Amino acid sequence: MKAVLVPKPLSHAYVEQIAQQFGMPDLTLPFWGYRKKMPMHQIVRLEGEGNYTLFHFSDGSQLMVSLTLKKMESRLSPRCFVRPHKKNIINLLYLEGIYPDTLHSGRPQLSAGLVNGDRVEVSRRKASRFIKQVKGFHEEIESLGSV
Repeated sequence: MKAVLVPKPLSHAYVEQIAQQFGMPDLTLPFWGYRKKMPMHQIVRLEGEGNYTLFHFSDGSQLMVSLTLKKMESRLSPRCFVRPHKKNIINLLYLEGIYPDTLHSGRPQLSAGLVNGDRVEVSRRKASRFIKQVKGFHEEIESLGSV
């Protein structure tokens, strides 16, 4: 299926440059009795699993922390991170495309494809806001002259 709305995925060099221009700080995460700093721009997506959040990073690694997705959402840069569904938060720096899918019931549904191959469902209630956020993000990126 053909992707819509996303001009092209950003290269690693552009991701680094944009993160620097946006001033994205490191994120300090609790991890087995100590705290670990992780570069925020290397987070591809966050997946909520009850009272835990699973981080998916651009190098393919994963890290689970004992904080809810809601708590993590408040710590992330709203310029790059959006929540298209109650279970996921994605980093728009790694968005590959938005795909129209059809549910088993025959209803149209959107999903967000990420550069690591993950597909994240977009809630029907959040779809129009998600599309506006993606468009606004890409307009901001173009205004920086990075793409």
